[in-house]
Amino acid sequence: MRRITVTLPAVSLGPENPLPALRPLDEVHQVDAGDRDRLPADMARQIGYAPLRSVLPVRLRDGYGRDRAPAGLDAIAIENDRVRAVVLPGLGGRLYSLVHKPTGRELLYRNPVFQPANFALADAWFSGGVEWNLGATGHCAHTCAPLHAARLPAPDGGEMLRLWEWERLRDLPFQIDMWLPAESDFLYVGVRVRNPHDRTVPAYWWSNMAVPETEDTRVLAPADAAYHFDYTRALSRVPVPTPRGAGTTDITYTTRSQHAADYFFDIEGDDRRWIAALDGEGRGLVQTSTDVLRGRKLFLWGSDRGGRRWQEWLTEPGTGGYLEIQAGLARTQLEHIPMAPDSDFSWLEAYGPLAADPALVHGDDWAAARAETAGRLQAALPRETVDAAYAAWLEHADTEPKDILCTGSGWGALETERGTGDLPGTPFPAATLGDAQKPWLELLLAGVFPRPVADAPPGPALVAPQWRDLLESADTYPGNEWFLDYYLGVSQWAAGDRAQAVRSWERSVEAHGSPWALRALAVAEAVAGQPQQAADRYLAACASLREQTPAAAAEPGPAQDAARTVQRALLLEAVPALLDADRAAEAEQLLDEPAAGGSTPLEGGRVQLLRAQAALARGDAERARAIFDAGFTVENLREGDETLSDTWHAIAEALVAAGAPVDDAIRIEARAAHPLPAAYDFRMRPDASTS
Repeated sequence: MRRITVTLPAVSLGPENPLPALRPLDEVHQVDAGDRDRLPADMARQIGYAPLRSVLPVRLRDGYGRDRAPAGLDAIAIENDRVRAVVLPGLGGRLYSLVHKPTGRELLYRNPVFQPANFALADAWFSGGVEWNLGATGHCAHTCAPLHAARLPAPDGGEMLRLWEWERLRDLPFQIDMWLPAESDFLYVGVRVRNPHDRTVPAYWWSNMAVPETEDTRVLAPADAAYHFDYTRALSRVPVPTPRGAGTTDITYTTRSQHAADYFFDIEGDDRRWIAALDGEGRGLVQTSTDVLRGRKLFLWGSDRGGRRWQEWLTEPGTGGYLEIQAGLARTQLEHIPMAPDSDFSWLEAYGPLAADPALVHGDDWAAARAETAGRLQAALPRETVDAAYAAWLEHADTEPKDILCTGSGWGALETERGTGDLPGTPFPAATLGDAQKPWLELLLAGVFPRPVADAPPGPALVAPQWRDLLESADTYPGNEWFLDYYLGVSQWAAGDRAQAVRSWERSVEAHGSPWALRALAVAEAVAGQPQQAADRYLAACASLREQTPAAAAEPGPAQDAARTVQRALLLEAVPALLDADRAAEAEQLLDEPAAGGSTPLEGGRVQLLRAQAALARGDAERARAIFDAGFTVENLREGDETLSDTWHAIAEALVAAGAPVDDAIRIEARAAHPLPAAYDFRMRPDASTS
């Protein structure tokens, strides 16, 4: 094991969004309530169990762009004579590469660039390798954040890499241990997620593997049926490999499907858990695990224009596409599993090469293809060997790491200071406490909430029940009551007590008209269906922010950068609120205000989209079309977001209608006269191209 540097074209992650994520979670992976009645009872129950209201206390990571430059990423290489694995501890512990040395094959899809996109719960996410997802449905909130990492003895006497952190959405510490036994073709990964609390907590885990996609790649798993889910939010059980019967599309060859979709394989009984992606020669990656990791999934992008556009968006055109195979705790990614107090989930995964008879793998007999793959896996890595490796690893799971390689966040250290239970094997030392944790440490130790930092937005909030209790009983310094009430409102909002949160923010505004509490009230009013009140609050928040912008922001430097980050975050919320209230002229005035410390407005793709929407709302479809024709890029376009195509079609309909009411005939004419350019086509629903 050694430290290395991975050099590739990369984008800076940029600053965190300074505004707490109060708005309801826009998660595309939801099932319509009517479909749950047709699902197994335990699945339906777990789909409805403890969904996230928002990503609080995590902050959104949406400050990245799309201008890449060569950069070095810190990495850790683990290898034996047969396999070389590369891990990125600073980016969620991503397993970036897995090379089988005898054949020289890269078993994973190794993205040639680092390009974040808005796919994760906290926005920034990147494709490729193996990602470790926990917390809640979706890509984990820390997928682009650093983990703690250390070297320690492996069960076979070699070296093992341990990654660990405190998962903040559910307050669950976790660890990931990776090692390569001598002469093994398989990387072993031991995982443990712990619930140290005295209450039941919802648990979620999916290991997400990206592998190269070719026309002859076939995905195999030990199942004859799967639960199909796509961007229409419907979940249904279908046969595998041809969901619509003989002679229809074989979904196990991903390039044959038109639209993006998930297929959660329904593995029955005590069948071994595994999934493989094998090429035309019957070679590729196989993943298997102990039985706790129950689920297996195939995700495909589809061959339509939107799916291809997303593939290009996440990497570089011409570099080849990928598909995903995954393994999780539940049958589907739409479920959360109750985790008892003071308990843990643990299991062992294995990743490695597989070679099978291509005639059987790609034959018409699905049962024979499955049996051939399962038999080759058993010969290469017997099920009993995996079970024995898991038992051996458990004896080392509590070993205290000494040789620290990388440091994660200080949030685990803060929870340790609060007295969270004993967590052997995953230390969170006090030395990792930083500026973000210091106010909360003062609250914990002294019962006093500190003063705000001058000329800076409020720091991250904590919203777990134990921290909310401390806030409710806290003292504060004279004149600082508004600051405490602001944070108290955030914690109450996260708990679902919206009425009390509003009262706390109103007290805060009465004491001190900060942009932060005004913005929080604006979000509350928008969620409550009060668009005019929300628009007024946002305008007041923007005015307050202008008044409180520090003098240092007048000159280029960190103060100006920070001021523009806050201004941009507030602008991107305020303008849509004004448009929802039919106040397009005021929205355009806000868009035209100079950036902090400058004489010209803020720019960027998201701003340009808002300009086009404001112009259209004001009746100037020609100007809106000109903005699209000039070209712009929305850097953090959300997965499943059809705003670009919807806005384009609305502009086209306005141009064709020329003031007349829009009907079906005009919609058809508009789509024919103004076809959606490929650069703006990110549609992923089966009916999106005609809706």
